[in-house]
Amino acid sequence: MGGAGAAARPRDRADRFARKHGIPTVHASYEELLGDPGVDAVYNPLPNGLHGRWTLAALEAGKPVLCEKPLTANASEAERVAAASAGSGLVVMEAFHYRYHPLVARVVEILRSGELGALRRIDTRACIALPLRHDIRYQLDLAGGAVMDIGCYAIHQARTLAGSEPEVVAARARCIRPGVDRWLRGELRFTDSLAGSFECALLSRKLFSLGARVEGELGTLAVTNLTAPQYFHRLTVRRRDPDTGAERRRRERIKGEATYTYQLRAFLAAVREGAPYPTTPADAVANMRVIDAAYRAAGLEPRQPTS
Repeated sequence: MGGAGAAARPRDRADRFARKHGIPTVHASYEELLGDPGVDAVYNPLPNGLHGRWTLAALEAGKPVLCEKPLTANASEAERVAAASAGSGLVVMEAFHYRYHPLVARVVEILRSGELGALRRIDTRACIALPLRHDIRYQLDLAGGAVMDIGCYAIHQARTLAGSEPEVVAARARCIRPGVDRWLRGELRFTDSLAGSFECALLSRKLFSLGARVEGELGTLAVTNLTAPQYFHRLTVRRRDPDTGAERRRRERIKGEATYTYQLRAFLAAVREGAPYPTTPADAVANMRVIDAAYRAAGLEPRQPTS
C-alpha cells in the first residue's frame, strides 16, 4: 500500500488526528485527499448523510472504500453505490465490524447445524445511552436517528442469523425531535414459520442492551454483545431432548481479537487478492431496504443524503 493521509472539516481537526496517529499528510479537503496518488484506499467515517456522496467520489477517483455503516442514507442511494462499485470493479465494504469476529461464525454454525431444530423466532436488540441532544446522531439533515446509528446493527444481525431477508410488518418509534427516532422497535417476518423483532435506542430506559435470542423447535440460543465481543460476551445454548424433554444447557466462550482487526484484514484481502467478504454493497442494499421499511412502518420518512 502507499502513503497515508487524512482530511477533515475543519482543518485543525485533521491536524490533531494526524498528530495522534502518526499520519504524515494532512489534506486541505476531501477532494485533495482523493486526488493524492499515494492514497490507495479510503476509510469513510463521515456522518451518515455523507457516506454515499463521498464513497461515490472515492470510486470515481479509483479508490476502494471501507465505509462506516450504514453505507448510505437510504436504499436508493445504496443501489447507486452498489452499481458504481460493480462498474468500477473496486471494493466497497460496509463497516459492520462485528460480522468478522469468530463469535458470529460460531453462532451461525450452531443455527445452521440443526441443533435447535427449525428456527421459529429471532429477536435482536441494540440499545445504548446517548443523552446528548445536539449530537450529530440526532440531526435529521445528517441522516441521523437510532436506527441509522445503532439500530442498523440489530437489523443486520437479525438478517445474518436468519440467513434470509425479512419483511417489516409493524414498527413503533419514539422521537427526540420531529422525524428523529431515539427508540424504535420493528416486528419482522422472514417466512410463514420464522418471525422476529429488532429493538434499538440511543435514549430509552434500557441504558445498555446488546444481543440476540433465537428460538428453535428444540431449544434456544442467546448471545450477549454480538456487536463488540472483544470486550465481553456470553453465548448460551439450551436444547431439549426430543424424546425425554430433558433440557441441557451449555455456555461457550469464543476467543478472538478486536472486531476491527478482523475487518481490516478482510478489507486488505479483498483489495489485494480479490477475497470474498460478507458486508458487500449488495448486502448493504438489502439492509437499507429494511431500514427504510422500518421508518415507513413507524410513520417516519427514510433518511435523505446530506446536500
